[in-house]
Amino acid sequence: MIETEEHQALRAAVAALGRRYGRDYLARVAREGGHPDELWADAAKLGYLGVNLPEEYGGGGGGIAELSLVLEELGAAGCPLLMMVVSPAICGTVIARFGTDAQKSTWLPGLADGSRTMAFGITEPDAGSNSHRITSTARRDGDDWILTGRKVFISGVDIADATLVVGRTEDARTGRLKPCLFIVPRDAPGFSRSVIDMELQAAEKQFELLLDEVRLPSSALVGDEDAGLLQLFAGLNPERIMTAAFAIGMGRYALSKAVDYAKTRQVWKDPIGAHQAIAHPLATAHIELELARLMMQKAAALYDAGDDMGAGEAANMAKYAAGEACVRAVDQAVHTLGGNGLTREYGLASLITAARVSRIAPVSREMILNFVSHQTLGLPKSY
Repeated sequence: MIETEEHQALRAAVAALGRRYGRDYLARVAREGGHPDELWADAAKLGYLGVNLPEEYGGGGGGIAELSLVLEELGAAGCPLLMMVVSPAICGTVIARFGTDAQKSTWLPGLADGSRTMAFGITEPDAGSNSHRITSTARRDGDDWILTGRKVFISGVDIADATLVVGRTEDARTGRLKPCLFIVPRDAPGFSRSVIDMELQAAEKQFELLLDEVRLPSSALVGDEDAGLLQLFAGLNPERIMTAAFAIGMGRYALSKAVDYAKTRQVWKDPIGAHQAIAHPLATAHIELELARLMMQKAAALYDAGDDMGAGEAANMAKYAAGEACVRAVDQAVHTLGGNGLTREYGLASLITAARVSRIAPVSREMILNFVSHQTLGLPKSY
């Protein structure tokens, strides 16, 4: 996993963009209830948002490896863009792989240049992200689809032009329900949203969605109706990889703040970083973040090479490792600064809550452990 010169150059360029904005910018936008439009526009102008999308549709022709690199470096600068996980990584990837020519032409250029965004709706009140228990259903009505259901914790619906919704359709042969993906425009009749009041302060708001007999044309279905989980996980694996990038970037940001502080903060005769009780936990945090990055890079490489099965295992492991490393790095950073770590001036206290998200969403660490114990180790299921 030695990075190419092109990847190193991309890291440097994205890091430079991130430093122009930084955590103060993102925190101010969140406090004011706005969106990071300026950063989004600049990232789009430089080609970073669509670096994973096909060149023929205005993208960079790269893969999730490049897109995760962009998000990680923005995170390390203190200004990660959550909608990168959703719009180009999940929705853009699914449409690029399985969409019709018309869907690709309609959506990919805008997703690539940042002029259009798409949200992703899978989580439900009673099912979480368990695709086998999703109750949002789609039924045929002539040439149309009628979509009904509820979704929760859906990011960025207020700014998205459409939401890629996971519903279930009935298999005509077996009568069993199977997952399918539908593009639901934001102004579709019967499609409504309400904001969820979150303790976490972020620029991207969370919403509950209500789909009340939403009528969609046949062209709203993405991919093959019978493909089922294959198409769904084509989007979920990049989501896990990008979530790992988000967490690693956040952990790197917190660690860098703590290291700078430990180098200069002097209580006795030496800076506190000279004491092993301070230095060793920070060194451990760095090692854990680097190990998580290696697994993330492996997952991205497997995904971009077309190994969906291998990527699924690695993506889950990367997300788990990055979430754990991020939480520990943030905790140690705050602890290193002591009381200063809880002040707004140093910008670390809010990360205590934000870091927990990387353990919870888009899939909990316990479900990842279930996946690894069952799929990798071959242990029996308890459910």
